[in-house]
Amino acid sequence: MSETAPRNQSASADRKLSGDQGGSTPVTKRGGGDPAARGRTTIADGVVEKIAGLAARDVLGVHAMGSGISRTFGAVRDRVPGAGSGRTPSRGVKAEVGEVQTALDLEIVVDYGVAITEVAAAVRENVIAAVERMTGLEVVEVNIAVSDVKLPDEDDDEDTDSRIQ
Repeated sequence: MSETAPRNQSASADRKLSGDQGGSTPVTKRGGGDPAARGRTTIADGVVEKIAGLAARDVLGVHAMGSGISRTFGAVRDRVPGAGSGRTPSRGVKAEVGEVQTALDLEIVVDYGVAITEVAAAVRENVIAAVERMTGLEVVEVNIAVSDVKLPDEDDDEDTDSRIQ
């Protein structure tokens, strides 16, 4: 009899911990709630800047990102061994990231002959879709500054500077 009493008490305690009261009460998972909601996710400004930069470059009519000076410094940096290779995806993009929202400033160079307002609208749409889909952040604004127009007969600074002979 002494063995039966502790076993019954133990079984009763196990039912209370698991949420089972012997009736139709649903069983609660340990830890409580959805596992995806446990903890916190933070996204760095640089992550949002890269996503936005790549999304902006995908738009037809965007020739390059950043001002002439930043493109020149980037081309010089790309020539230095070990300083990074290829174009920097976040060049020409500045992001301010909060807990649930982000705001973006982009500086672009457009190809001559395209409608700048249409290119800017397409960039906004593509950037907002990519950032919101990939990060879950709400994009509250995308400010676009067109810093230059690439003429057909101009040399492409990024292409000529990146060629080392």
